[in-house]
Amino acid sequence: MNQHESEEPHQLSLLLGFPAGRKPAGTPVPEGDAPYASVVLDSPVPHLDREFDYLVPSEMSDAAQPGVRVRVGFGGRSLYGYVVERRSQTSVRGSLQALSRVISDEPVAAPVLHLARLVADRYAGTLSDVLRTAVPPRVARVDKEFAARPASPLAEGPPSNSAVGGEAMSVDQPHLLARYAGGEKFVQHLASGDAPRGVLSSLGGFGRETWAAEIAQAIEAALNFGKGAIAVVPDARTLAILAAALEKRIGAERFVRLTAEDGPTPRYRNFLSLLHGDARVAIGTRSAAYAPVRDLGLVCLWDDGDSMLAEPRAPYQHAREVLLLRAEHERTAVLLSAFSRSAETQRLVDTGWAHSLHAERSVLRSRSPRVLHTADSFQSTIDPLAYKARIPHSAWNVARAGLESGPVLIQVARAGFAPGLACASCREAARCSQCPGPLALSARGAVPTCRWCGHVERRFRCPHCGDTNVRAVTIGAGRTAEDLGRAFPSVPVVSSSGDHIVDRVGDRPAIVVATPGAEPVCEGGYAAALLLDGDMMLSRESLRASEETRRRWFNAAVLVRSATDGGVVAVTARESMSVASLVRWDPAGAASRELAERREAGLPPAVRTAILTGSAESLSVFMDGLNLPESVRVAGPVPLEDHRMPNASRLLLFFSFHDAADVVRQLKERKSAQSAKRVGEPVHVRVDAMDGL
Repeated sequence: MNQHESEEPHQLSLLLGFPAGRKPAGTPVPEGDAPYASVVLDSPVPHLDREFDYLVPSEMSDAAQPGVRVRVGFGGRSLYGYVVERRSQTSVRGSLQALSRVISDEPVAAPVLHLARLVADRYAGTLSDVLRTAVPPRVARVDKEFAARPASPLAEGPPSNSAVGGEAMSVDQPHLLARYAGGEKFVQHLASGDAPRGVLSSLGGFGRETWAAEIAQAIEAALNFGKGAIAVVPDARTLAILAAALEKRIGAERFVRLTAEDGPTPRYRNFLSLLHGDARVAIGTRSAAYAPVRDLGLVCLWDDGDSMLAEPRAPYQHAREVLLLRAEHERTAVLLSAFSRSAETQRLVDTGWAHSLHAERSVLRSRSPRVLHTADSFQSTIDPLAYKARIPHSAWNVARAGLESGPVLIQVARAGFAPGLACASCREAARCSQCPGPLALSARGAVPTCRWCGHVERRFRCPHCGDTNVRAVTIGAGRTAEDLGRAFPSVPVVSSSGDHIVDRVGDRPAIVVATPGAEPVCEGGYAAALLLDGDMMLSRESLRASEETRRRWFNAAVLVRSATDGGVVAVTARESMSVASLVRWDPAGAASRELAERREAGLPPAVRTAILTGSAESLSVFMDGLNLPESVRVAGPVPLEDHRMPNASRLLLFFSFHDAADVVRQLKERKSAQSAKRVGEPVHVRVDAMDGL
């Protein structure tokens, strides 16, 4: 079943206005055709997640338009809010309070109100929480800038088909997506104004034909038809790469950035530029999914498996789902691109909602590196103990050969020097004496320090056996770089991890040690890559351990030269489906098999989930009386082993997409009812959490 067709928004019944009361002296008399304003308050309180009617004074009538920020009185306090609509009538009996003030004439919330409601309903959240993410904080002097200047020419019509300062794509110029199966048809539909939906397994890791260049050309195709576009990426580093590709492709004047890293003033100025039609393309991090782009024709998302795309604040929405909801509401094209493939995007392909864009085997053979598994049957015959070594002999040979022609990438799982310590005698994990946090070493000879509270453990004593010595159980990027520097004394070593991330390296021989996501780009591609600590990543206690490991592997392997140019990738993990998919370079096949396994086990994304956290008593009160469908599967409650949440328990709900709207609506209504009545302890509700299973 189509995911979004089965999840129609179900709004709560709106109780508008205040209780009837005695009319206070001096209450304004309604004037005009629409003297009432429906306002949503900027409040995270669940039972205030509804609209309230206010009287609009005549002097504010022109300014108090839908979407503007206002200040209102509520319960003896002064709160901010947004005007949702103007009305000629009100259902409130008796008198109404008047708007206290119109904060700004800019209707900043108007373009995103409907989308924000859809997101709030999908994630059992409040509208104000979503708007807090969607609309950047106001900067008064930026408002004055836009109030003082004439309207932009772009606000009155579609943009020109020629790129400003960029390389305009001619009709005969091949599109980068055309090298993928289904890519040419996707581009043709996009260029003709249709709304195709594609899931792309990109091969563009380095050089001129990168993933960013592919997205830039897709955006240009939408622009040439007079449509706007949005592209969302996980972090500032990938945003800079996409911005450089777009600047080269369409010109810096044709797009704006929306990211908190740029600061409040540039972010708000760019938001208003989109609102006024000065630009038709928005790129940015999570919040850019709500960008007020006019005539939106295309939404793009890069690397949807990255956890940075999940909002860390309530209601914890994922940028992928926000863009999918928006694409269906506004009938836009969709391009979900990544080097690997998540189970969520594969589900869109399996259900027919989107088409798979992937390279044929002939293209893969010419563009992908050769992948060597150091623990396969052949290598195990040559070296039976290879699986026990962190860097087997065959991997050393790959690195040594690669250094003869260029840089070699070494991917390690953890940053730091020795991020995990244990007692030297009994092997129990070394813990801080001030809190239960793990101890780590920042350098050789350093004193063990707690990774949680920062306490320096100068006199460690194991509580189990009394030993005062520790040993490293995990080796980080720092220790790996030090060891490799000794092994190859004449080769420079570059470390990229933690707070020190290197964006680019040259083509000269060098050893580049990086943690996942911090790999520098080499313009000519790496000569070789070693993917270490694979078993550690695959053994994490997470439903997404194998999926996340594949994502990290493909993100590193795609930076290596093709096999025809001598590129080799060595992966050191034991035999698994994830290793096999990397050897065959088949991210779509691995995602399809994993999705089938999750569907058989009744796990997401084959089903939707809700995680309820609170005390055992509060969970019992919360669940009592809910009329959930019979198909809903309940797991728990079970106690949480988290020192930050003592006496907390967790309860899981698994439900089908068909029942999702009803289940989430009931959870949202129960939160609102308990908030209003102040019954029991609060229960924390997270819907479709990426890191909860």
